[in-house]
Amino acid sequence: MASRSKAGTALAALREDLAGDVFAPGDAGYDEARTVFNAMIDRRPAVIAQCAHADDVVRAVRFGRELDLNIAVRGGGHSVAGMGLNDNGLVVDLRRMHGVTVHPGAGAVRVEGGATMSHLDRATQPFGLATTGGRASTTGVGGFVLGGGSGWLDRCFGLAVDNLLGVELVTADGERVRAGADENPDLFWALHGGGGNFGVATALTLRLHELPEFAIALLLYRPELGREAVRAYREVIESGPLEAGGAVLYLTGPPQEFVPPHLVGTLLCAVLVTYAGAEEDLREVAEPLLGLPHEAEVVGAMPYADVQCMIDDPPGMRNHWSAEYLTGAPDDFVDVFCALADTMPVPTGTQHVLFPLGGAVADGPAEYPVPYRDSPWAVHPFGIWEDPADDRRCVPWVRAVRERVRPWTTGAVYLNFIGDEGTDRVRAGLGAQNAARLGLLKRRWDPDNVFRFNHNIRPT
Repeated sequence: MASRSKAGTALAALREDLAGDVFAPGDAGYDEARTVFNAMIDRRPAVIAQCAHADDVVRAVRFGRELDLNIAVRGGGHSVAGMGLNDNGLVVDLRRMHGVTVHPGAGAVRVEGGATMSHLDRATQPFGLATTGGRASTTGVGGFVLGGGSGWLDRCFGLAVDNLLGVELVTADGERVRAGADENPDLFWALHGGGGNFGVATALTLRLHELPEFAIALLLYRPELGREAVRAYREVIESGPLEAGGAVLYLTGPPQEFVPPHLVGTLLCAVLVTYAGAEEDLREVAEPLLGLPHEAEVVGAMPYADVQCMIDDPPGMRNHWSAEYLTGAPDDFVDVFCALADTMPVPTGTQHVLFPLGGAVADGPAEYPVPYRDSPWAVHPFGIWEDPADDRRCVPWVRAVRERVRPWTTGAVYLNFIGDEGTDRVRAGLGAQNAARLGLLKRRWDPDNVFRFNHNIRPT
């Protein structure tokens, strides 16, 4: 650690040199700058460098190395473990770098490292184009993509990482490099699931797909019809076209116009069918679900960027999530999944989710470090609540879901869906053989493990 006088001089120089803003404890705006999505995270960095462009990132990383500060990188701030923050270290905050440049003729888009899904989706929508994005508009594009990237469009367009064409990176030495199929190809491979272990992604280039129409069917069922609804949704997905996606989940009835007032605050089973196409085709696919007795429905065409905002959670909520990837969803699994809903903390914002995979996810490039792509289904216990007193209800419930579904799990996991669950889970999210190769690449690109506030890959 540098002496206080050296640190003070270096901080003054950083404030002078950065085009963006620099915050330290006691500065106006510091507390706002250190606030992240998960209200359970309360960390106090020594310095927050809000970078305006890639040269600012270079300067910030070199500042951190010079003072021997721990360095965290913040994009959207959506990590459930709060990996975009640290205590007494440096945070390289990318949120000001949110530019999106669409190249419709090339079917590609360049996205700066601090952009969110909303920035990306709103920019591509006027062209009738899209790429696989996260299921919340406030999710950061950089961390989402480099961690693998599962969303409403993955069954037809593949994982986000399957659409990655290039990355602009600032390394642990404060150097700017590019990675692509023909430039630093080993590093490019590592960025297909290896997350932020290899540098600060200042921009990503992604492949775009035509998406002129999008539609949804959102249906609410009483919990006693949950098993029938889950089985019907399973059949819709397994026998339907790849354009069909979505999720089936249990949740507390929200205070929305389409929810009957007497069901607000009660346990409900919800089915969301997303469809990358026209409403009439969606209705045909969703007919078995529409035919079941349900309490409410929203069916129709909807802009994809608006769908991406549907499950945005309000700020200031406490979060604890996890996930398990499955070999299948047979009837005995469905029984356990639905029984777990009976123990779900209600009323809270907690959701008990079953996501479909398959299609382009399963058919994507097998060589990338995303070992969960052959799982047809994923369970995502998504604990979210406001009152700290509910910690003792919600956190154990998430852990109980993982334990109860274990007989159907593959062992692999999507790291973006979990918090800090230990090194074994990180290996499960990369694959053992991939983890060994990633460790060697980490030694080359970040031998001092500067970028370790993440699902960390240690240099080997």
